[in-house]
Amino acid sequence: MSEYDYVIVGAGSAGCVLAAELARAGHPVLVLEAGGGDRRLWVRMPIGYGRAFFDRRVNWCYRTGDEPNLDNRSSYWPRGKVVGGSSSINAMVYYRGLPGDFDDWAKAAGPQWSWRAVESAFEANECVRYADGATSGSGPMRIVDPGTRYHRLGAYYLDAAARLGLERNPRMISGEGVGRYCITADRGVRCSAADAFLKPGIKRYGLSVLKQAHAARILFDGSRATGVEFRLRGETHRVYCRNEVIVCAGAVNSPQLLQLSGVGPGALLARHGIAVKVDSPATGGNLQDHLAVTYFYRSRIRTLNNQLHPWWGKAWAGLRYVLTRGGPLALGVNQYGGFVRSTPDAPAPDIQLYFNPITYTRLPKGRRPLLAPDPYPGYVLSFQPCRPFSRGRVDIQSNDPFAAPDIRPRYLSDGRDIRAIVDGARLLARLAAAAPLRDVTEASIAPAP
Repeated sequence: MSEYDYVIVGAGSAGCVLAAELARAGHPVLVLEAGGGDRRLWVRMPIGYGRAFFDRRVNWCYRTGDEPNLDNRSSYWPRGKVVGGSSSINAMVYYRGLPGDFDDWAKAAGPQWSWRAVESAFEANECVRYADGATSGSGPMRIVDPGTRYHRLGAYYLDAAARLGLERNPRMISGEGVGRYCITADRGVRCSAADAFLKPGIKRYGLSVLKQAHAARILFDGSRATGVEFRLRGETHRVYCRNEVIVCAGAVNSPQLLQLSGVGPGALLARHGIAVKVDSPATGGNLQDHLAVTYFYRSRIRTLNNQLHPWWGKAWAGLRYVLTRGGPLALGVNQYGGFVRSTPDAPAPDIQLYFNPITYTRLPKGRRPLLAPDPYPGYVLSFQPCRPFSRGRVDIQSNDPFAAPDIRPRYLSDGRDIRAIVDGARLLARLAAAAPLRDVTEASIAPAP
């Protein structure tokens, strides 16, 4: 294989941006992507992520180990295995993050991570179209506020939130409050990190992408990374770099690849017959995940269930999408939500809310049929704490690069996370009981009231 200045492992959100920027600066760049291309209907069509959610052709479909604080249940972790990574299979909600989070990172890692320092980078990458016709930015990432194309039930959610004193956020790409979520889609088609950054980089700067290339280990010359060994169509190949190997394989696969390459806890590596390059107990540690809690309700007014449950409703929605790139298939289902304080004395927003005008309580195991919702009108209220304190690990289970790693989030192992779940559940209960949302709610479905 040829030699490049940089070899990037993973064509996900980080890998796409880095590859494009390095290629724009004149560097020969190769991106290794374990998955295939993203030219698939269920990737391109916004609501198609319901199909991609369990599709092993584009999804690693990971599961955690049994979690003792979740009654020994395993948690499903979808991760993108496709060009664009998880930005090609996610629910497309776009949000920069809370300014206070960036400022706290700056305290730990330096001023370059402060909100003031990163805000201009967001602005340079964004091209946002708001529902009132206003636009901001001219960047490659296409973002839209669907406005009235979202389901009308969302207005009841917003009014109920106002009754609780929750602030309204009319520009839901940053900051505190509730409102309509913007999505990374344009004219009815998903805009992934590959669409925004990688593909333009291929056309303009000639960066190289190798699909179905599963990285097996990083190659070293002494303590310096010099290349990557990977598997492609059953054969082993090597590629070398003059400058750096950049690992952008995500929160699960990045520590897995490092450990397979000899960078990780020495005892773990020795147990699996891997020569230790760097004894690094921190590799695979500090794993954090936002544990979501979801409630299902039966509605007195029509929801997306009524549109997408009957066969003729699916047919009409499909025809409308094909002819106009409009209708419910051109949108996500996480339509409303916000970042709010779970209690009045919280120093900053500490939970994220979701309001979806659809339910799928009868879904079979291993499927998420957004195009086969419940046969009655319903909606979802959900929340997740923004800053969990529990810490887990990702570790290899063998020296086989194709074997799934052992994922142990250790949910709720810190008592502060249990308190956050209780506070969030109480806020959601108050929200569901507030007018006018309570007036259009027939019953709570699950969890049982």
